Amino acid sequence: MARWLRGDDARARYHAALNGAPKYTYHEEATTMTSERDNPFRIAQQQFDKAAELLDLPQDIREVLRVPQRELTVNFPVKLDGGHTKVFTGYRVQHNLGRGPVKGGIRYHPSVDIDEVRALAMWMTWKCALVNIPYGGAKGGVVVDPANLSIGELERLTRRFATEISILIGPDKDIPAPDVNTTPQIMAWIMDTISMHQGHTVNAAITGKPVQVGGSLGRNDATGRGVSLMVREWARTSGYNLDQLSVVVQGFGNVGGVAAALLEQMGCRVIAVSDATGGYVRRGGLDVKAMREYSAKHPRRLLDGYSAPGVEKLTNTELLELPCDVLVPAALENQLTELNAPRIRARVVVEGANGPTTPDADAIFEDRGITVIPDILANAGGVTVSYFEWVQGLQSFFWDEIDVNAKLERIMVNAYEQVRSVSEQRRVSMRLAAYLLAVRRVADANATRGIYP
Repeated sequence: MARWLRGDDARARYHAALNGAPKYTYHEEATTMTSERDNPFRIAQQQFDKAAELLDLPQDIREVLRVPQRELTVNFPVKLDGGHTKVFTGYRVQHNLGRGPVKGGIRYHPSVDIDEVRALAMWMTWKCALVNIPYGGAKGGVVVDPANLSIGELERLTRRFATEISILIGPDKDIPAPDVNTTPQIMAWIMDTISMHQGHTVNAAITGKPVQVGGSLGRNDATGRGVSLMVREWARTSGYNLDQLSVVVQGFGNVGGVAAALLEQMGCRVIAVSDATGGYVRRGGLDVKAMREYSAKHPRRLLDGYSAPGVEKLTNTELLELPCDVLVPAALENQLTELNAPRIRARVVVEGANGPTTPDADAIFEDRGITVIPDILANAGGVTVSYFEWVQGLQSFFWDEIDVNAKLERIMVNAYEQVRSVSEQRRVSMRLAAYLLAVRRVADANATRGIYP
């Protein structure tokens, strides 16, 4: 039977390996244990439990916050170009509405499942609370590889999925946004579908839209910009100059690609990046601008076929283990686990993705003195500017990009300082400090509102 392995177990194995004990090896039971241990919803619950214990939350509040409030699973038909119909499965999960309407992205990916969406919705609750914007957390997804669909099929799938979840969606209820493999155009289709149902344009029902239909300036770069700000603040408070720092970025999309470009502009040396085609490394530093221009001209905006003098290919696994100052995992969950954490050679991990580090890896990093700036802080730039877009849509009054970026920087830097202060005062990791702040805010809101009826 699978059992939950906590941080102490990871520490024990890590120290045993250092002392020459046999390394952890795979067998049938171990594979099952790893699958259960890396279940994102179990990880999200474990992270919450740790914070709830330190906060001494009442048991009834813990029970409410430990599980999602609403879950919708839909199986819906889409007519494909060949004339036949295929049924797809999608989800929308609302974790907690105590601080306001719920907010969270929609992802299209073959690996989407209900536990992943539950975890992402819970993390969104903490993320919104940490940067103190008036939202609860939600998330959605469809089990699909959009690369296998034509543009017409993608639009029909999106509009049908939006119709299926429309009973939950609205500017005062649940506001979706882009996530993995979804784009501003997909958000425009969802907004238009909701608007057709209402009989009038409902601009604030969706964020991450194109600017032409009510999107916010600065939204596309917001998550990557937030990541770069966290690297800057960590360097400032840790005594490093930005031009001293070598950076490795896993993922080269709207988060990783933007973060890499902005860090390069700040003076950092970006030595490696990766996308679905693998990793690219140059010890003296990559030309991130040229790589972004290359990917923009190629299908699915990938780096496949990219070459330049001194650039070598490597696997995503090898990329994560490169010696560097800053490691930015900006792809998917569970990239840093107890299996590779002992070999990570970064000073700081800045989580551009949601849930890239498992609790077991966290424990090893803490033992090794590697700082982790957690996802609910590091990648909160996206939801922060989504909040700005929502406000602009409700008011029909739009801001310029300088204002958006300045407001984003103020919120992100303030959140970083609060987390760092709690981390130092309570002598806990940055992740636990972030959770202590966020969970307390959500718990207080739920306790104040009480239980209906």
